[in-house]
Amino acid sequence: MKKEWSYKKLNKVCKVERGSSPRPIKEYLTTDSSGVNWIKIGDTKNVDKYIFSTKEKITIEGAKKSRYVKEGDFILSNSMSFGKPYIMKTDGFIHDGWFVLRLNENINSEFFWYLLSSPVVSKQFNMLASGAIVKNISSDLVKKVVLPIPPIPEQQRIVEILDQAFAAIDQAIANTEKNLQNAQELFDSYLNSVFIDPPEYWKSCELNDHVKFIDYRGHTPNKIETGMRLITAKNVKLGYLKNEPEEFVDPNIYDSWMVRGIPRKGDVLFTTEAPLANVAQLDTDEKVLFAQRIIILQPNENKLDQTYLKYLLLSSPIRRKIFENGTGATVKGIKAKLLKKIKIYFPEDILIQKKIVQELDSMWSNSQSLQSNYKQKLTNLHELKQSILQKAFNGELT
Repeated sequence: MKKEWSYKKLNKVCKVERGSSPRPIKEYLTTDSSGVNWIKIGDTKNVDKYIFSTKEKITIEGAKKSRYVKEGDFILSNSMSFGKPYIMKTDGFIHDGWFVLRLNENINSEFFWYLLSSPVVSKQFNMLASGAIVKNISSDLVKKVVLPIPPIPEQQRIVEILDQAFAAIDQAIANTEKNLQNAQELFDSYLNSVFIDPPEYWKSCELNDHVKFIDYRGHTPNKIETGMRLITAKNVKLGYLKNEPEEFVDPNIYDSWMVRGIPRKGDVLFTTEAPLANVAQLDTDEKVLFAQRIIILQPNENKLDQTYLKYLLLSSPIRRKIFENGTGATVKGIKAKLLKKIKIYFPEDILIQKKIVQELDSMWSNSQSLQSNYKQKLTNLHELKQSILQKAFNGELT
């Protein structure tokens, strides 16, 4: 660090206060015009730096039991996106999941935001919160964070350099995110083109005509640290099975639990709600248990190819039918008896189904490869930001 820089504790460059929550909060929420802004973690979704508005308001009485923040104040999350700083562009009130930081006059606010966003500070936050099950630290600990502070002219110079560098990186991120979206949409477009207007010679029937339903919805077995793999709706994504979260049950309960039917590798897994209509295939021959909002679809192998069924259920025409038959205002779901009646269509010749699958598998593989590359590029760009910030606050920017 350059000799003209100094180290100062956070509470020496700003006033630190923790938010406060009126409880129970539901009694203080209001839609009345007299309400005041109630700032929640959810208001930061897709927000990088500035908070301009809030989704909810609280009453004046609720505000008296909370902490006021004004335009220009910094707020720092103490939960969820832990340690992430935001600059207020409106006023309002914060709950105890936030800290408010009010700067002294000798700190450039844009410099301060970059500093709080840097590894120099985030590493200290993580150390202060180490050992906690849920990362959450007190205002006394936050105040002890040590900051490298250069003179004001140097702060301004650093901001100018970072603004220019981050603008270029942000444009690269936006372009990469668009490419990532296009890679998925390209596959979706091809998938839908296969099923949106099927040939007249394809057979049509109800889903349960050639598909066995093995329904393991209902209560969940007791989980343990290690044992037999448990697959729930949380593992079933659109087109693939995700390992996380990894959950396990006692293997000794397998025979008594799996009495409704034994799945085969390649069988189609369908989520009936939260979320509705995620579809994947079982990817292992090993014994696994199922629970929570999953129906296993086991097609008659003489009539329907397993993977063909997966792709068919992923296509927009069939998903539209499923959602049209779904119920529930808040959480959309479908009853098994309605799912069984969904009309499907397919070429009766299994070899034609397998040819369709082969083409779709190839498109899927190419799409996943592209998406993997773009996701890695996004990771690299975000890491580049952190690397630049590290250099900036080590006094290494030239």
